[in-house]
Order: sequence, then structure tokens, then C-alpha cells
Amino acid sequence: MTIELAVAWARRFGDDVRTEDAFGMLTVDVPPELWEEALTFARDDLECGFFDWLTAVDELERGFAIVAHVHSLEHGHHLLVRTAVPREDPRLVSATAIYRGANWHERETHEMFGVIFDGHPDLKPLLLPDGFEGHPLRKEFVLAARVAKPWPGAKEPGESGHGAPSRRRMLPPGVPQDWGPAAQKGAGGDAGPGSRRGDASAGEASADRPVRRRARGIDPEGGDV
Repeated sequence: MTIELAVAWARRFGDDVRTEDAFGMLTVDVPPELWEEALTFARDDLECGFFDWLTAVDELERGFAIVAHVHSLEHGHHLLVRTAVPREDPRLVSATAIYRGANWHERETHEMFGVIFDGHPDLKPLLLPDGFEGHPLRKEFVLAARVAKPWPGAKEPGESGHGAPSRRRMLPPGVPQDWGPAAQKGAGGDAGPGSRRGDASAGEASADRPVRRRARGIDPEGGDV
């Protein structure tokens, strides 16, 4: 079925689209100006009437990839339709006129990545609180919450106070190395000579303690006490 689908795309769009078979599913890359036409073709000609999801992928200097997954309930085949928009002006025509189910997916993608969907009926926030600044799923967005405040619960080995030693904590992208409570705690450095004196005193005290076996009535040199 994947081969037949690829042939259908080639006949309809020629060299304007590129198809790729990955894990038994056909991925179709289309230019942004053909986005609406490509989704209409998938719905009407390939009978992919079920809209599953739409999201974006931050590809840094290459901009944002916009991906939609659609499915044919009649024939059982799946399609990933993908396009790309520039980072400087992330704008794409809305798919809501073709798939009504794309409405809230585009709202989420808009607030998480900052992609503008022209023609969307209402791109109001879906998940984030009013007044939130920035787009959390962009790679330049600093996720510094765990640095500013300890995360509830043990998320890594050793963080619960027992078990294996903790791995070195990695700061989120963009967070300075000298930022946050952990850096301030580390600024104290070595505990100093007092700690070493404390260790020595502890060693002397341990030498004065009676041997535990003698307390049980056994002579360390052999025989009974």
C-alpha cells in the first residue's frame, strides 16, 4: 500500500513533493504553499478522513517542521504530511477548513512554538496561563524551574538520599553555570581544615573504644575472657 500511495502523490504533484517510507508509514514532504492542497488531496483522493494530530519540531536554523498525521479508516493506511516554515516568520495556512479536528492542535502549536496559522478561527491560548511570555517548546527557551527550585520527588539515582550516587546534574540549555541555589551551595568549596581535624578526632576516639568482640565475652587473642 505504501508504494501505491507514493505513486499517487507523484502523479498528482510530480517533483513538488518528496515521499519516504519509514516504519511502514509514508511521509510526504510538501512546500508550505502546497500545504492546504496536499491535505485536501489526502482527505479526498486518498480517503484519509481521520485527522489524528498536528505538531511542530524545532529544527533550529532550518526553522520549524509542521507535521500532520492522518488516517484512512476504510483502507487502514496512515500518512505523515510534513512541511517547513522559516524561523524568522513561522507562518502557515490553517488546516481547519479541511480537518476541523486541527483546531486545538494548531492552537497548542501556536502557543508552544509561536507558529501562526493564517485563517484559524481563534488562536487563543490553550494550555498556558494568561500573561505567559515565550514559547516553551522552542529550543532556545530556558527551562530553569528545576534549577531555581528542587523538583518534588527523586527523579535521578541518589536524589532520594539513598541508593546509587547521583549523576552530575546537567543544567538546562541557556542556564549559566553560576546560576541557581546549587551554584551558591557549591561556592563554599571545601569545608576547610576544621573538617580534617574533626576526622582525626573521630579516628582517635575510635581507637579508645572497646573491641566489640570483647563485649560479647570473646578474647581477641583467643580463648574465653
